[in-house]
Amino acid sequence: MGRTFSSRTGVLSPVRVAGLAVAPYIRIMSTRTRPAWLAAVTVLVVAVLCAVVVPSGAAVGTGVGRGVGRGFDSLAGAGAGAGAGAGAGAGAGTGTGAGTGTGTGARPGVGQGSEAGPDPGAGGDGWVGTWYSAPVEAEPGGGAARTVRNVVHTTMGGSRARITVSNLFGTAPLDLRHATLATAAAPARTMRTLTFHGHARISVPPGGQAVSDPLTFEVPAAADLYVSVYAAGPVTWHPQALGTSYEVPGGTDRAADPGAFAGTTGAWRYVTALDVQGPESAGGSVVVLGDSITEGVGSTPGADRRWTDVLAERLRNLRERTAGVPRAVLNAGIGGNGLLTGRSGPSGPDRFQRDALGRAGVRTVIVELGINDLLSGGERNADALLAGMRDLVRRGHARGVRVLGTTLAPCGGLRACTAQVEAVRETVNAAIRGGGVYEGVIDIDRTLRAPDSPRELSPPYDSGDHLHPSDAGYRAVGAAIDPGAL
Repeated sequence: MGRTFSSRTGVLSPVRVAGLAVAPYIRIMSTRTRPAWLAAVTVLVVAVLCAVVVPSGAAVGTGVGRGVGRGFDSLAGAGAGAGAGAGAGAGAGTGTGAGTGTGTGARPGVGQGSEAGPDPGAGGDGWVGTWYSAPVEAEPGGGAARTVRNVVHTTMGGSRARITVSNLFGTAPLDLRHATLATAAAPARTMRTLTFHGHARISVPPGGQAVSDPLTFEVPAAADLYVSVYAAGPVTWHPQALGTSYEVPGGTDRAADPGAFAGTTGAWRYVTALDVQGPESAGGSVVVLGDSITEGVGSTPGADRRWTDVLAERLRNLRERTAGVPRAVLNAGIGGNGLLTGRSGPSGPDRFQRDALGRAGVRTVIVELGINDLLSGGERNADALLAGMRDLVRRGHARGVRVLGTTLAPCGGLRACTAQVEAVRETVNAAIRGGGVYEGVIDIDRTLRAPDSPRELSPPYDSGDHLHPSDAGYRAVGAAIDPGAL
């Protein structure tokens, strides 16, 4: 099947396509009056056509590129689905170069999501992430039909939009029945239905994800959007969104209802990404791969006062003052996450491709990981931590992505922050500052620590738990970053 071209009129193998293409020449050859040189030329033409048409589906997918398919009409839909290295397991024609699912559902009106999922970061197709939520785990007890209204905050505007729906941690298919997009400021006027290769309803296989069709939609920068999903089946979620979203249980579709939802939730469900295209998207995005300090624990919930929010605001203002290149900022923080240990969510190396290099338009990655490895006891060897950091840099370089890193934050005052932990933390920080680890350093240790007690957070920057910054601390971190380093 990987070598089959699909069309509404039937299925043609590559050999038959070549045969049809050269049939006139064959007829010429069959006439005895034709010279021998013409027969030789014809054989050469046949060989060239076969070499072009017959290669494997993977080669066809690569040649076609990203996002060209629409169900049965797509050459890429019949290929290996890896046009940009994004989707696997598509030998039966179930993937496209963009990895967005196909229109080949088992029943009319129902599409099929991609098993391996897309690689939105590849392809240079003008898409840039404006918001991201790193998937953490499967929601316990999830599965019943419900409508979820995720409230997401953009960092870059655009004139077209698409979302990613994930079933990464699902053990059964996700029945995605309806998804909509609207601005929070005017939901009734802006509410639009999203489709997936022309289908409003799709099935996303276990471990898979689906990217919606491009939607003409004016996405404002620094604004809240509603991404509503009516679905049944396993729930891949980010349980600590530090903001308020909404949900309504039951088998009634409320995705297109612009009215208020009674139920509130502090988690993001199903949706992991919102990407945009527009005049500002050429600059690409900055992705921050981090733990709860990146996630924003300790900041005012619902106020968008994480240090990544501060950085995004600075970059927008810098652009307006200097007409410089814009950059979106994507927060891939997971509370409790480790560099080498996966106590909460997959470890840094395990999720680096999906949560960082795979993001749309990624140009730079900032790594803020390592302190939880020390505090949890998962890894307290400085050399192992530094080797893990260098490995992420190497993987970034292989994709042409710049990788910066932070020092490890002060933790003095925590019971788990023992003398051994402090010694390793200081060793790791000294190596990071000395060069040879990351391409650039964001020294959150020096930014946040108390001048007279460098093992501890400065009191104005301490949220109260001796590890997570306050609003003022997060603002200090965001303000300390040199935009030129990005």
